[in-house]
Amino acid sequence: MELIRKIEAFVPWNDQEAQDKEELLRLLRSGGEFYSRENPTAHLTASAWVVSPDRQKVLMAYHNLYDSWAWLGGHADGERNLLLKAEQEVREETGLSDVHPVSDRIYSLEILTVNGHEKRGQYVSSHLHLNVTYLFEADPALPVRSKPDENSRVAWFPLWEAVERSTEPWFRERIYPKLNRKLSPFLSE
Repeated sequence: MELIRKIEAFVPWNDQEAQDKEELLRLLRSGGEFYSRENPTAHLTASAWVVSPDRQKVLMAYHNLYDSWAWLGGHADGERNLLLKAEQEVREETGLSDVHPVSDRIYSLEILTVNGHEKRGQYVSSHLHLNVTYLFEADPALPVRSKPDENSRVAWFPLWEAVERSTEPWFRERIYPKLNRKLSPFLSE
């Protein structure tokens, strides 16, 4: 399986990524179906950390469901190429016409908890997002727009302001700061 090979090749940046890498590999090797939301306990998601060419800004959307500024991405929903899925989600959620991956390598791995919630009038039980993150680049001068069924605003922020804009504690404390710190090797690319 291609995703297993990509995760095996991924070099964790911290303990969270190391632990999540091992658990992701264990789950994917178990033979369970994780590419679809048909698995109500855990399913794959693809996220994008979209930065400006100078790596000084990040693109965020105000996510309606979580009532917070957040990164871009979504459920795999059957798509096995998570890099392609992350790019599709960026284009759909922001209207960006020109966005491209900085690398085809996995940028970050996370297993994220999602509390039970209402979505389009239906209750969704608490579950896990088995998340694969890719690093993307786009020009902040390009026009962006919201996707009203998912987000109400889209905006570029200086890296650390993006962290502060999130109201989700785990993302503010652990995920977004990590993604910003991991940019160092990409500053000259």
